[in-house]
Amino acid sequence: MTLDRGGLQILDDGACRALLAAVPIGRIVFTDRALPAVQPVNFTLVDGDVVVRTSSDSRLAAAVRDAVVAFEADDYDARTGTGWSVVVIGRARAVVDAAELAALRAVPLRPWVRGGPDRFLRIRPDLLSGRRLPGGP
Repeated sequence: MTLDRGGLQILDDGACRALLAAVPIGRIVFTDRALPAVQPVNFTLVDGDVVVRTSSDSRLAAAVRDAVVAFEADDYDARTGTGWSVVVIGRARAVVDAAELAALRAVPLRPWVRGGPDRFLRIRPDLLSGRRLPGGP
């Protein structure tokens, strides 16, 4: 087990992907009107990519077209003091290929807010990192 300077366990890619697959909600960090923005989203993993389904006229869909974004998901148990955080950095792209769209529509992922046709955003991890809290005393 490798620890960082703060005593947190450094997670390998496999552990990061397994933890991401275990939770339904994360946060996407993007640039909106030249300012940093963070938005909670529900997501799923498809072939190792983070996939988000949103409204095509949402602020998120407009802002992340082929932009580099950060995505973070985590879990924390206050009772035991254990938890983890995984961060994905990569380029977000709107899915436009008809076959890929059909496959993603079959995935059980619904947008939180309706407001026009759906848009799928796919983030391929260029950087993947994670840390685990060792637990309380």
